[in-house]
Amino acid sequence: MRLDKFLKVSRIIKRRTVANDACAGGRVSLNGRPAKPGAEVKPGDTMEIRFGNRLGRYRILAVAETVRKEGAADLYEVLEEDAQTRAERDQA
Repeated sequence: MRLDKFLKVSRIIKRRTVANDACAGGRVSLNGRPAKPGAEVKPGDTMEIRFGNRLGRYRILAVAETVRKEGAADLYEVLEEDAQTRAERDQA
């Protein structure tokens, strides 16, 4: 699955256009390397997202084309996250 689509399906980033822009802008890395929006993700990959001084690190546990809102958090494991990012993700 494409990285930008995974970010949207997992609800880490709410809109695919924002996910696409974040990837294209070099703010997302996959397994320690800068990732483009079309990069393929698979279970076991580690992803890092940086927005200014905010940071989120996640391990991908599963990949699914569609998922209900309640099951979105089962697609990844939070490795590291700042308080503001956690609060915004929990509101969704």
